[in-house]
Amino acid sequence: MKNSFLFLCLLCAFQLHAQQQINAGMFGTLEARQLGPGTMSGRISAIVGVPTDSKILYVGTAGGGVWKSTNAGASYKSMFDKYCQSIGAIAVNPKNPNIVFVGTGESNMRNSVSIGNGLYKSTDAGDNWKMIGLDSTEHISKIIIHPTNPDILYVAVPGPLWSDSKHRGLYKS
Repeated sequence: MKNSFLFLCLLCAFQLHAQQQINAGMFGTLEARQLGPGTMSGRISAIVGVPTDSKILYVGTAGGGVWKSTNAGASYKSMFDKYCQSIGAIAVNPKNPNIVFVGTGESNMRNSVSIGNGLYKSTDAGDNWKMIGLDSTEHISKIIIHPTNPDILYVAVPGPLWSDSKHRGLYKS
Protein backbone atom coordinates (compact mmCIF):
# COMPACT_ATOMS: atom_id res chain seq x y z
CA MET A 1 0.00 0.00 0.00
CA LYS A 2 2.77 2.41 0.98
CA ASN A 3 4.73 1.64 -2.20
CA SER A 4 1.62 2.08 -4.34
CA PHE A 5 0.99 5.51 -2.82
CA LEU A 6 4.59 6.57 -3.40
CA PHE A 7 4.43 5.36 -7.02
CA LEU A 8 1.18 7.27 -7.57
CA CYS A 9 2.72 10.48 -6.15
CA LEU A 10 5.79 10.12 -8.34
CA LEU A 11 3.64 9.48 -11.41
CA CYS A 12 1.54 12.61 -10.73
CA ALA A 13 4.66 14.71 -10.20
CA PHE A 14 6.16 13.43 -13.45
CA GLN A 15 2.94 14.20 -15.35
CA LEU A 16 2.83 17.76 -13.99
CA HIS A 17 6.51 18.30 -14.74
CA ALA A 18 6.11 16.98 -18.28
CA GLN A 19 3.29 19.47 -18.97
CA GLN A 20 5.25 22.55 -17.83
CA GLN A 21 8.26 24.01 -19.53
CA ILE A 22 10.79 25.50 -17.18
CA ASN A 23 12.28 28.83 -18.21
CA ALA A 24 14.06 31.80 -16.61
CA GLY A 25 10.80 33.77 -16.35
CA MET A 26 9.49 31.32 -13.75
CA PHE A 27 12.25 32.39 -11.34
CA GLY A 28 12.13 36.16 -11.94
CA THR A 29 10.10 36.97 -8.82
CA LEU A 30 11.99 34.73 -6.40
CA GLU A 31 13.57 36.57 -3.46
CA ALA A 32 15.72 35.51 -0.54
CA ARG A 33 13.82 35.30 2.74
CA GLN A 34 14.49 34.32 6.33
CA LEU A 35 13.59 30.73 7.05
CA GLY A 36 14.15 30.80 10.77
CA PRO A 37 16.63 28.85 12.79
CA GLY A 38 18.68 26.43 10.74
CA THR A 39 21.10 25.22 13.38
CA MET A 40 21.08 21.96 15.27
CA SER A 41 19.37 23.83 18.10
CA GLY A 42 16.61 25.18 15.87
CA ARG A 43 13.72 23.76 17.82
CA ILE A 44 10.91 25.83 19.37
CA SER A 45 11.49 26.34 23.09
CA ALA A 46 8.74 28.86 23.92
CA ILE A 47 5.50 29.99 22.33
CA VAL A 48 2.91 32.47 23.58
CA GLY A 49 -0.11 34.22 22.12
CA VAL A 50 -1.56 37.62 22.89
CA PRO A 51 -4.81 37.14 24.85
CA THR A 52 -6.51 40.18 23.29
CA ASP A 53 -5.52 39.37 19.68
CA SER A 54 -5.49 35.72 18.68
CA LYS A 55 -3.55 36.48 15.50
CA ILE A 56 -0.40 37.62 17.34
CA LEU A 57 2.10 34.93 18.37
CA TYR A 58 5.63 35.08 19.74
CA VAL A 59 7.85 32.04 19.20
CA GLY A 60 11.19 31.52 20.93
CA THR A 61 13.71 29.10 19.52
CA ALA A 62 16.60 27.25 21.06
CA GLY A 63 19.11 28.76 18.67
CA GLY A 64 17.30 31.26 16.43
CA GLY A 65 15.94 34.03 18.64
CA VAL A 66 12.37 35.33 18.88
CA TRP A 67 9.91 35.41 15.99
CA LYS A 68 6.57 37.24 15.83
CA SER A 69 3.51 36.55 13.71
CA THR A 70 0.67 39.03 13.34
CA ASN A 71 -1.37 36.80 11.00
CA ALA A 72 -1.96 33.67 13.09
CA GLY A 73 1.27 31.99 12.04
CA ALA A 74 1.05 32.43 8.27
CA SER A 75 4.33 34.38 8.34
CA TYR A 76 6.88 35.43 10.95
CA LYS A 77 9.31 38.30 11.48
CA SER A 78 12.52 38.01 13.48
CA MET A 79 12.31 40.29 16.55
CA PHE A 80 15.48 39.57 18.53
CA ASP A 81 18.43 39.52 16.11
CA LYS A 82 20.64 41.88 18.16
CA TYR A 83 20.48 39.73 21.29
CA CYS A 84 21.12 36.22 22.56
CA GLN A 85 19.55 33.67 20.20
CA SER A 86 18.96 30.96 22.79
CA ILE A 87 15.44 31.50 24.19
CA GLY A 88 13.98 29.76 27.22
CA ALA A 89 10.74 31.63 27.96
CA ILE A 90 8.41 34.36 26.69
CA ALA A 91 5.55 36.14 28.48
CA VAL A 92 3.10 38.81 27.32
CA ASN A 93 1.49 41.18 29.80
CA PRO A 94 -2.24 40.35 29.63
CA LYS A 95 -3.27 43.90 30.58
CA ASN A 96 -0.86 45.58 28.15
CA PRO A 97 0.18 43.30 25.26
CA ASN A 98 2.84 45.80 24.17
CA ILE A 99 4.88 44.64 27.18
CA VAL A 100 6.72 41.42 26.36
CA PHE A 101 9.37 39.59 28.42
CA VAL A 102 11.96 37.19 27.03
CA GLY A 103 14.13 34.92 29.15
CA THR A 104 17.25 33.75 27.36
CA GLY A 105 18.95 30.39 27.67
CA GLU A 106 16.98 27.36 26.60
CA SER A 107 16.51 25.02 29.55
CA ASN A 108 15.85 21.70 27.81
CA MET A 109 18.67 19.45 29.00
CA ARG A 110 20.29 18.05 25.87
CA ASN A 111 23.66 17.91 24.17
CA SER A 112 23.15 21.07 22.09
CA VAL A 113 21.69 23.41 24.70
CA SER A 114 22.97 27.01 24.64
CA ILE A 115 23.24 29.42 27.55
CA GLY A 116 21.54 32.79 27.73
CA ASN A 117 22.47 36.15 29.16
CA GLY A 118 19.42 37.28 31.10
CA LEU A 119 15.91 38.68 31.04
CA TYR A 120 14.73 41.22 28.46
CA LYS A 121 11.70 43.49 28.29
CA SER A 122 9.99 45.24 25.39
CA THR A 123 7.40 47.99 25.87
CA ASP A 124 6.59 48.30 22.16
CA ALA A 125 5.45 44.78 21.24
CA GLY A 126 8.94 43.50 20.47
CA ASP A 127 10.34 46.27 18.29
CA ASN A 128 12.94 47.27 20.92
CA TRP A 129 14.39 45.38 23.88
CA LYS A 130 16.14 46.26 27.11
CA MET A 131 17.99 43.84 29.35
CA ILE A 132 16.48 44.02 32.84
CA GLY A 133 18.53 41.51 34.82
CA LEU A 134 19.32 37.90 35.70
CA ASP A 135 22.42 38.08 33.52
CA SER A 136 24.28 35.34 35.44
CA THR A 137 21.53 32.73 35.41
CA GLU A 138 22.40 31.05 32.05
CA HIS A 139 18.95 29.48 31.58
CA ILE A 140 15.44 30.86 32.17
CA SER A 141 12.68 28.28 31.84
CA LYS A 142 9.47 30.16 32.69
CA ILE A 143 8.15 33.69 33.17
CA ILE A 144 4.78 34.22 34.86
CA ILE A 145 3.12 37.62 35.12
CA HIS A 146 0.95 37.98 38.24
CA PRO A 147 -2.72 37.76 37.14
CA THR A 148 -3.96 40.81 39.06
CA ASN A 149 -0.78 42.88 39.36
CA PRO A 150 1.20 42.85 36.08
CA ASP A 151 4.08 44.70 37.79
CA ILE A 152 4.95 41.44 39.59
CA LEU A 153 6.93 38.80 37.67
CA TYR A 154 7.90 35.29 38.69
CA VAL A 155 10.88 33.88 36.82
CA ALA A 156 11.95 30.22 37.11
CA VAL A 157 15.70 29.77 36.70
CA PRO A 158 17.33 26.34 36.61
CA GLY A 159 20.71 28.04 36.28
CA PRO A 160 23.61 26.09 34.81
CA LEU A 161 22.18 22.74 33.72
CA TRP A 162 25.24 20.62 34.48
CA SER A 163 26.51 22.11 37.75
CA ASP A 164 25.42 23.71 41.01
CA SER A 165 24.71 27.42 41.06
CA LYS A 166 23.77 30.09 43.58
CA HIS A 167 21.61 31.63 40.81
CA ARG A 168 19.21 28.67 40.59
CA GLY A 169 15.71 29.31 41.93
CA LEU A 170 12.46 31.22 41.62
CA TYR A 171 12.78 35.00 41.34
CA LYS A 172 10.08 37.56 42.06
CA SER A 173 10.29 41.12 40.79
